[in-house]
Amino acid sequence: MEFITDYKLERYILDTKWESLPAEVQTRARVCAIDLMTALIVGSHGRQFQVGLKLAENMYRPGDIALVGSDKTFSPMGAVVAMSHASNSFDIDDGHNMVKGHPGTAFIAPLLTAALEKDVDYKEFLTTLVIAYDVAVRSGKALQEHYNFLHSTGTYGAVSSAAAMGRLYGMDEKQLNNAISIADFHAPLTPVMRAVEYPSMNKDGVPFGAFIGAEAVFETLAGETGVTSTTELKEENYLLDDLGQVYECMNLYFKPYTCCRWGHQPIAAGIDLMKENNISSDDIANVKVHTFEAATRLSKIVPHRADEAQYNIAFPVASALVHGDVGYLQVTEEALDNPKVLDMMKKLEFVMDPEMEAQFPEKRLAWIEITLKNGEVLKSRVYAAAGEHTDNVDPEWISAKFRRITKPFIAAEDQEMLIKLFLEGDLGQSMRDIVATVNSKVK
Repeated sequence: MEFITDYKLERYILDTKWESLPAEVQTRARVCAIDLMTALIVGSHGRQFQVGLKLAENMYRPGDIALVGSDKTFSPMGAVVAMSHASNSFDIDDGHNMVKGHPGTAFIAPLLTAALEKDVDYKEFLTTLVIAYDVAVRSGKALQEHYNFLHSTGTYGAVSSAAAMGRLYGMDEKQLNNAISIADFHAPLTPVMRAVEYPSMNKDGVPFGAFIGAEAVFETLAGETGVTSTTELKEENYLLDDLGQVYECMNLYFKPYTCCRWGHQPIAAGIDLMKENNISSDDIANVKVHTFEAATRLSKIVPHRADEAQYNIAFPVASALVHGDVGYLQVTEEALDNPKVLDMMKKLEFVMDPEMEAQFPEKRLAWIEITLKNGEVLKSRVYAAAGEHTDNVDPEWISAKFRRITKPFIAAEDQEMLIKLFLEGDLGQSMRDIVATVNSKVK
């Protein structure tokens, strides 16, 4: 193997300034910030976050770094561990089609932890956010090309986490290269299709990628050495050529529903078809979902845990047909034994459609047909999930999502205040003050 170590990536990470970012990228950075905060807020109400808190309390020294959605504080590593167990736990975080995972949730815990420890302002946080997306996606592409394997979020999340923390810790080029090398070498193998078929808290491996990325930074500062990373491979180095020209945060999709993205298309199709024809779940005899093959492989088990409900296709689609939405309240463990949803699951059939399959993964498409008890058959149009990178998700779209998803935890007037804080607020605000404000409004 031949490697090119010219510090191209490290210079981009360290030298990028907020003022150099195009206006649309600056706007998108704010959109990403409030979306990731949504994921952390919702995640703080889940069982996986409680696991993260327990680990942090038992394994790491005390500290003063605040956690989103909690009144507890921890040392840097404790904060990384705790918050990384929240960010992906309800599957409401952003994603990227070409790495088939969730770049933002991969690094948000280490990024926010470093931002709080170093007391940086909102501008520096947002700038590092943009950079971390660029590192995550390019690293993800390089890993998948080189190993010819679908590594998921936690794998490339280790590299982007090291990049984000390294910048905020004031590393130089050589130190940062070293940290990235350590993170890349030790990055967890996250075989996403196993999690698709057998859902559990393993999911995308986010806590382990975040942990390794943060550990790589601390190892470097302690004197550990490492050389080479996958983006430095001669055949993968081309992925760095458009740094500063193509900003991967502009190529993200954003998720309206608290479940795997591959189920969003039939969810939207079902909700719309029922509204258009003024029918209820009681009118339905059966439903056939036509989608791409990977989606048909999502679990269809009757879930007993929230993670089994999210990494599932039958339960969320059934919930949408019964409730008209799939948010936090539809995938909590208290919602799993709803008899109408369980009955609807028995009426669902999932089939691979060759036309849908031919367009995957660039497009994730599906359509459904509902047969009513009176024999009438209703067919939807072909759906792409809302919030795709081609939809130009803007502050208005993300604000509507924030209101809908955080409604169980934040009063309406406080939602509006937080929306303004993230989308229009002063870039000179301290991240410590921002997180304190968020925590003061979350139930």
